[in-house]
Amino acid sequence: MSHEPPQEPFEHAEHAEHAAHSGAPFLQIVSVTIAILAVVAATIGSLESFETAAALKKQSEANLLQNKTSDQWAFYQAKSIKKGLYSVAASQGGAQAAQQTAEAKRYDAEAREIETKARELEQEVDAHLHEAEHHEHRHHILTMAETLLHAAIAITTIAIVTRGRRWPWFTGLALAAAGVAMAGWSYL
Repeated sequence: MSHEPPQEPFEHAEHAEHAAHSGAPFLQIVSVTIAILAVVAATIGSLESFETAAALKKQSEANLLQNKTSDQWAFYQAKSIKKGLYSVAASQGGAQAAQQTAEAKRYDAEAREIETKARELEQEVDAHLHEAEHHEHRHHILTMAETLLHAAIAITTIAIVTRGRRWPWFTGLALAAAGVAMAGWSYL
């Protein structure tokens, strides 16, 4: 999920810069608006990248813990098998029955400790996966927010192309407000 910064907002900002030199006050306002929107879009794009990295990190940590969990369960099974073998041997009676019963109890205690550890690791895996999902969800919202800002920049640029029409500027401001609100909402 790598994220390359888009060049489009900067191209729009260049157009806005040229318009700003025209001297028309409204076009200067539009130009400044586009520059601000480009900075906000880039900032939200960076936040989106951070969330992607955080999701990948949590998923990797969950995978590593899942491997440890699998190892613990395999170790638990080995101890349980040994406990079973000693229990069967002890049930046969004989001179070593007491020692075999003690060994069965020891392996049972060890297996229980390992089971507890395996269950704790499973909970950690679930927690990391939950955090990864949270970061992924935030990433998706930030992607939509950034898209709204890119659309706002493009539409606001129409005000320059149409030599001062105000509807593209207002539309761009509305889209930008929606994008910023969406980005803020992603962190609530």
